[in-house]
Amino acid sequence: MAQESVDLLINARWVIPVRPAGVVLENASVAVSEGKIVGVCDAAEATARFAAKETVDLPNHVVAPGLINTHGHLAMSLFRGMADDLPLMEWLSHHIWPAEGKWVSDQFVRDGSKLAMAEMLLGGTTTFSDMYFYPDAVAEEATRLGMRCQIVFPVIDFPVPGAATAEESIHKGLALHDEYKHSDLVRIGFGPHAPYTVSDDKFEQVVTLANQLDMPVQVHLHETAGEVEEGLEKTGKRPTERLYELGLLTPNTQCVHMTQINDRDLEILLETGAHVVHCPESNLKLASGFCPLDRLLKAGVNVALGTDGAASNNDLDMLGELQTAAMLAKAVAQDAAAVSAFQALEIATINGAKALGMESVTGSLEAGKWADIMAVDLSGIEVQPVYHVASHLAYSTKSSQVSHVWTSGVAQVKEQKLLNMDVRELRAKVDAWRERIANTAEAN
Repeated sequence: MAQESVDLLINARWVIPVRPAGVVLENASVAVSEGKIVGVCDAAEATARFAAKETVDLPNHVVAPGLINTHGHLAMSLFRGMADDLPLMEWLSHHIWPAEGKWVSDQFVRDGSKLAMAEMLLGGTTTFSDMYFYPDAVAEEATRLGMRCQIVFPVIDFPVPGAATAEESIHKGLALHDEYKHSDLVRIGFGPHAPYTVSDDKFEQVVTLANQLDMPVQVHLHETAGEVEEGLEKTGKRPTERLYELGLLTPNTQCVHMTQINDRDLEILLETGAHVVHCPESNLKLASGFCPLDRLLKAGVNVALGTDGAASNNDLDMLGELQTAAMLAKAVAQDAAAVSAFQALEIATINGAKALGMESVTGSLEAGKWADIMAVDLSGIEVQPVYHVASHLAYSTKSSQVSHVWTSGVAQVKEQKLLNMDVRELRAKVDAWRERIANTAEAN
């Protein structure tokens, strides 16, 4: 039988395809052609079946789907470490919003987003969701680099960088949606900021347009107990109930944070099919509360994982995030068996793809999906011995151990080095921003 010609054959000590669930393949291969996976099988079978233009041998590595960072504010990487050790509203009102008003521009967003994309790729993240200003700049940079993404444009009741009104933001966002509606990489959606910054009429406008155009919606929701209390005082309703009545919660909606959940909130999530995006490290750092991950998963809610922005995390390390999520879930549930290692990997991959409406194209290593792949080197002494590979990903490995990354079959990271970015040039731009921001702060 003639061999099938493929562009790339990755041979690894272990492969975790994520689907089928709970499977670890030993001495296995992933074959890629025209950017998509064409086979995942035993290495001996792959050698007989495929004739590859390029073969990558990874004898001490685990190969898995690229990680999916389902919530972030990429350009805020330029504010990393600028305003730490503060509660959410003080952090936002007195530090972040003023800094954004002064500094955020098209170029700020481009440079900050490239910094974030570099960090994410080096840590094994191949798909991200971004909620920030100048979304057109992020879409261009992601397309140029070849990263898969959801970009939600901000909808908020007061002027923001790039849009004087919510109407202007929506108008520009819909034009961006038209521009990218046929893209394999970029999906555009609505980003109404939060219940305390968006009025009912704007939420209703988002509902109408999102339903008409089948566009995703991402919203910060139940981030803190104070948010819920304020909502009850002003409207007589918990924010989740309010958004439910407005029709915002659907299978296209991603609810970010959800640290405050009662029985009724859970009923609403299950009834509507809305997704939850868990950001444990940001919630811990801002003392926002604890999302009950195990309870949500057991109830049947789809929970994905996000880092939030680097101004509140302070990194975009998804391996670290999934480890925090896995261990925090056990403490919150007071059950050491809560959220298994495989479940932790799922919330960082296939659950994220499902939340973003990308489950058919990414999130697992299956034939027909885009070849969004990471490889993690497990040869280091700090992860020996290796009994259970999924356990190592959930509890032991660091982003610095990610050795190779591909998006749509294109090599982005090789031997822990970025291939498609000029790191020296990027660092120079970041240093220039740091000097401008720091000097202005000192002058004040």
